[in-house]
Amino acid sequence: MDYDLKHFGKLLKLERIKNDLSQEKLAEKLGVSTRTISLIESGLQHPKFFLVVQISKMLKFDINTLIK
Repeated sequence: MDYDLKHFGKLLKLERIKNDLSQEKLAEKLGVSTRTISLIESGLQHPKFFLVVQISKMLKFDINTLIK
């Protein structure tokens, strides 16, 4: 199995938009900086597992879709 940061970033952005959330609003709800969300969506930052779990719960998507 391969974990792809770019894939996760694209998925995060799509799901965030589907949930009508700005990067700022999502960051606020997760307790992280807007820059963190931006870097993750760009595939430039590897999020900690706990944050990935929080994101998947908040945006209501299956965490298994992150593994290619």
